Amino acid sequence: MADLLVRGVDEELVKALKKRAGAHGRSAEAEHRAILAAALLTPPRRNLAELLAAMPDVGRDADFQRLDGSGEAADVFG
Repeated sequence: MADLLVRGVDEELVKALKKRAGAHGRSAEAEHRAILAAALLTPPRRNLAELLAAMPDVGRDADFQRLDGSGEAADVFG
C-alpha cells in the first residue's frame, strides 16, 4: 500500500473529517480512505437523459398506446 500526505488542508475540513469519522466509528485516516474510495472507485451517476438513451429500442409504438381512448390512465391498482 502507498502512503498519501496531504498538506495545506483547511482546519475546518480536518474538524469535519474527524467529526464524520467519529460518527462512523473509525479513525480520521480510515474515514479519509473511505471518502477517497467512494469518490474515485464508484461508478459515476448517470443523468436521466443518459439513462433514457441507454434503454433498448423494443416493441412498437402501438404496443404502448392506451386502449380505452378516454385519455386518462387506467386504474391499475384496482
